[in-house]
Amino acid sequence: MPLALLALAVGAFGIGTTEFVMMGLLPDVAHDLGTSIPTAGHLVSAYALGVVIGAPLLAVVTARMPRRTVLISLMVLFVAGNAVSAFAPGYDSLLAARFLSGLPHGAFFGVGAVVATNLVAPDRKARSVSLMFLGLTVANIAGVPVATLVGQHFGWRATFLGVSAIGLAAIAALALLIPAGHTHAAPTGGLRGELVALRSLPVWLALGTTVAGFGALFSAYSYVTPMLTDAAGYADASVTLLLALFGVGATVGNLLGGRLADVAMRRTLFGGLTALVAVLALFPLLMRTQWSGALAVVLLGVAAFVAGTPLNLMVMEKASSAPSLASSANQAAFNLANAGGAWIGGLALAAGFGVTSPAVTGAGLAVLGLGVAATAAVVDRRRESSRAGHVVAAHTPERSGVLHH
Repeated sequence: MPLALLALAVGAFGIGTTEFVMMGLLPDVAHDLGTSIPTAGHLVSAYALGVVIGAPLLAVVTARMPRRTVLISLMVLFVAGNAVSAFAPGYDSLLAARFLSGLPHGAFFGVGAVVATNLVAPDRKARSVSLMFLGLTVANIAGVPVATLVGQHFGWRATFLGVSAIGLAAIAALALLIPAGHTHAAPTGGLRGELVALRSLPVWLALGTTVAGFGALFSAYSYVTPMLTDAAGYADASVTLLLALFGVGATVGNLLGGRLADVAMRRTLFGGLTALVAVLALFPLLMRTQWSGALAVVLLGVAAFVAGTPLNLMVMEKASSAPSLASSANQAAFNLANAGGAWIGGLALAAGFGVTSPAVTGAGLAVLGLGVAATAAVVDRRRESSRAGHVVAAHTPERSGVLHH
């Protein structure tokens, strides 16, 4: 695999760290800024909103720019957002800075996925994308716990300065390691051509699969801490280590999904979603003891991220004339899944169905994701059959009506 993928992984590591670290810093941020924890929680939502808005918008705006330039520019915006976060004088300015930090997230992964697939042979595309996303999953193992500890000991502002330094390292790596041959801009028909690519039904079915499938993940993961403490019996101090185990599972699932998707992309997607249904349905049983609760967290990461790489590649293939925009839109769909899954899981919890009920709700969302993926498969088969019929008709000679003796 090309060394240039390391540069993309470093950027992904920084993005993953800043995305998830706010969950661990909420009490410190709330206390320092004189606000409540629920209000400070809007800082998480502001970042997600930045991703949803910035992903398709920046992908379209930068469509005619050289891809290496786009990646470096997005990381400059990322560094700026985190630096502004570090020096934000109050809650409102930090809220705006978190929104700014989220803007380049989706476009970076979208453009990065296109660059990654262009760096390797066709039979290694999925593995190249999974190696870029490796930075995101490793962030959950090392980046987030370390950044949280830094924030707790040196103040939350130090955390965002540290993340800014990671962004600067990513900029240097991108400039040095992305080959000159991959600095050209993507062929595009302008804004109209980019948007027309998203009018395809298969693209929207793939995006719908992302929303439902990863909504299933976040329905459970958003409330995994109370599950581990109230159901499995872990102490609060153990949760950080257990969340790192989720990162381990996600890393394994990401690498496994990339390798399997190069062999059979759609079967890997169905396998990952089916495994996700099974794991989430078993959560109420697995959360009865500590050892099985820890196992459940690992398996959740594996199952969800096995499906991640084939989903990203599928969206890019369905919108081949605008792969950067489509892949960026998939990142927006991922963050919609984050917000929507947490909301749906919270409804089950608020209704009094028990601390593990968000996982059962997540299993239902995963079944919905399977249904959308199955619909997409049927649509693809019909389109392929229709194209095959047109090809046969085009090569069948017309009967002239003349008898040959």
